[in-house]
Amino acid sequence: MNLNFSIIVPVYNRPKEIDELLESLTKQDFSNNFEILIIEDGSTEKSEQIVEKYTNQLDLKYHFKENSGAGASRNFGMQKATGNYFIILDSDVIVPKSYLTAVKKVLESNFTDAFGGPDAAHESFTDVQKAINYSMTSVLTTGGIRGKKKSVGKFQPRSFNLGLSKKAFEITQGFSKMKNGEDIDLTFRLWDNGFETQLIENAFVYHKRRSTISQFFNQTFGFGTARPILNKKYPKTAKITYWFPSVFIIGLDVSIIAIFFGYPQLLYFYSLYLGILFLDSLFQSKSIKVAFLSIVTSFTQFYGYGSGFLKSKFL
Repeated sequence: MNLNFSIIVPVYNRPKEIDELLESLTKQDFSNNFEILIIEDGSTEKSEQIVEKYTNQLDLKYHFKENSGAGASRNFGMQKATGNYFIILDSDVIVPKSYLTAVKKVLESNFTDAFGGPDAAHESFTDVQKAINYSMTSVLTTGGIRGKKKSVGKFQPRSFNLGLSKKAFEITQGFSKMKNGEDIDLTFRLWDNGFETQLIENAFVYHKRRSTISQFFNQTFGFGTARPILNKKYPKTAKITYWFPSVFIIGLDVSIIAIFFGYPQLLYFYSLYLGILFLDSLFQSKSIKVAFLSIVTSFTQFYGYGSGFLKSKFL
């Protein structure tokens, strides 16, 4: 298959992020042509002037539309694209120079109609962003489901770094109207239609994510609320592991209460886990501050996802 890439980027009030993303795309070591579509989703802080800066360096197309959410904006972009393979990126990523080369190499040797890539923390990120990245990607917190390892069953691409063939888009009609979990919903519909997905380990991006703890909590809470909906919609995909964050926070609450009744033993297990998590983050980041913050962000992730899951499941 002759691959013609169209990169689709929805954006909402984040012109600075678009500037950083487009700057990184000018540095690709890719020898083929590719187009980039910036889909402005009803922003009040528009990115049009930023896009104009790069029109002489990149094949850029800018579209402004009424606000409808990221999923609908991605679909809009794929409808407008001229390529036969779409790459979906979030506006808050920076793309390494070998990204497109890595994607092309793998797809030419092992073609699938969809792929996902991992994310990483750039050295320029804040300590909080690095800690959030650790919590979202560590095997100790998420089990490696976001691209840290291959042994996680069939890979479920995430919309911050996702590839989709034109054929697969036309058959599935792209992203649904779900506010959260729309990328997982797309993956399940891809599988239902006989399409394969894969992880391309070398096709990673530097993902800034949310910049504050409260924003990160709101994001993970949204992820948690989506999972019971997906489990109900696709019952064969439900797993006991999706309950783990909820069990974690309930168990911690019980452990704290147990102290007042003279039973501190349960809390020892949490202390051991946090100690291992701290050391693992320290080993990876080489920063004591990031390691301490990783404990905070991991708690935030568990409480956000776990409480969102329970609310969606029972309320």
